[in-house]
Amino acid sequence: MSDIGAAVGIRGPSLYKHVSSKQALLAQVMIDTMDNLLTLHRTAIAGSDDVTDRLRRAAETHVRYHARHRQEAFVGNREIRNLEEPNRRSVLDRRAAYANAFRTLVEAGVTQGRFHVGSVHLATYAILDLGMGVSVWYREDGDLTEDEVVYQYGEFALRLVGSV
Repeated sequence: MSDIGAAVGIRGPSLYKHVSSKQALLAQVMIDTMDNLLTLHRTAIAGSDDVTDRLRRAAETHVRYHARHRQEAFVGNREIRNLEEPNRRSVLDRRAAYANAFRTLVEAGVTQGRFHVGSVHLATYAILDLGMGVSVWYREDGDLTEDEVVYQYGEFALRLVGSV
């Protein structure tokens, strides 16, 4: 709480005027992150009926979010074990819905004969790992721009499903 307080310019204990507990803060960060990802995914795939285009858009949006929100991604991936019920279940349900949204795209591509994978589940997890990996290494001042990373990872996602 001290670090968070310092980051926003107040004393750590003063944060409790804004949040009831560390648990509540952790839950809010994780729930907001998943809600944002779900909303961005829906927006990304809207307006296209082409499954390849939809998967590319979804993967690019996923990667871009993780490049821009590295700290939230870190918290979401590392702190789930510290989340108490019922918030833990709420976050896990949102994660499942998000993974299912990608799985649905991959399944549709396989059904249409556009994607060729041995396992829809493994392909889905691999695509999700792309974004989560970016949150670990990507930096704005690095060799590649955000747009370059996003585009290349969109290509990687399509290669994962045998589309390219």
